[in-house]
Amino acid sequence: MPSTHPQQTAALPSDQACWNAVLARNADFDGRFYYSVATTGVYCRPSCPARRPARAHVRFHDTVEAAEAAGFRACKRCKPDQPPLSMQHGAKIAHACRMIEAAEGPPTLAVLADAVGLSPYHFHRLFKAMLGVTPKAYAVAYRNKRARAALSNSATVTQAIYDAGFNANSRFYANASEMLGMTPRSFRSGGTDHTIRFAFAECSLGTVLIAASEVGVCAILFGDTHAALQQDLEKQFPHAHFVSDDADFETLTAKVIDVIENPSSNFDLPLDIRGTAFQHRVWDALRRIPAGSTASYAEIARAIDMPKSARAVARACASNRIAVAIPCHRVVRSDGSLSGYRGGVARKRALLAKERSGR
Repeated sequence: MPSTHPQQTAALPSDQACWNAVLARNADFDGRFYYSVATTGVYCRPSCPARRPARAHVRFHDTVEAAEAAGFRACKRCKPDQPPLSMQHGAKIAHACRMIEAAEGPPTLAVLADAVGLSPYHFHRLFKAMLGVTPKAYAVAYRNKRARAALSNSATVTQAIYDAGFNANSRFYANASEMLGMTPRSFRSGGTDHTIRFAFAECSLGTVLIAASEVGVCAILFGDTHAALQQDLEKQFPHAHFVSDDADFETLTAKVIDVIENPSSNFDLPLDIRGTAFQHRVWDALRRIPAGSTASYAEIARAIDMPKSARAVARACASNRIAVAIPCHRVVRSDGSLSGYRGGVARKRALLAKERSGR
């Protein structure tokens, strides 16, 4: 019968390191070794919550098989002969996600929890801890993703609505602008008939492209050439209608430039923010960093209750197309050094310097 637990591949830690892990009930060592207790005849994971044994009665083993070969049986509390709890939880959450994705309509919390053998409260808490969003938010994000894909492939908008799992047109259209940033028909045609106004401007940081849809500002991009900046913008809507040098756009452009040059200014313009549920969580956290302050990627990950997602946070920052308004320039490495920035590290340094000097 195949083993149901991770196999040890690295050398067994020293006896002292193993004992320290047992004393601390350090789950980081689970799977790396197991310890047996001569007086009870059982073997455990390092994180076992059972009463700590006397050191003289403890032996260490690199695998479950080694512990059992030595004549010990699995502890009934920490169950070391079964997959780690984190792996079991991961499998349950993955199963719930597949249920959400396969269902015609969002399953209820009770149905999902029952399917994985957890209470609704425990399931909801575990789901959010592992994925950073609630089951409901995951269902909404997945259905919106299906809607965007269906609009590109279905014969009609109505067909796309039902293909995406919406059981009524009204429910889809009620949130269509927020979900798509434009009307469903315009999105389906790749932005055809959707107008994006844009302008180039010069500021102390060089050239900046500012763009806005009917919803709000959709891009603030720093760069070195007009051509490269415009190409970057056009990738978002390959069939949109772009309007430049619009006299009515001057007020918005001036407002953006004022915020770039005077970081203490309030950015009170509406934004057209498009991204995944995770990206929105990251970007919302960025907007909470005060001007003149910085936070590390790890700190942002903890702020959104996903402490192990620092790399994903970095990718979300790199995906941000609305510079300054969504201040990804305020995110730094854990040691305080500056990492990459869409507009270049020099501009990132200059923006931080402006904010710290109040200018």
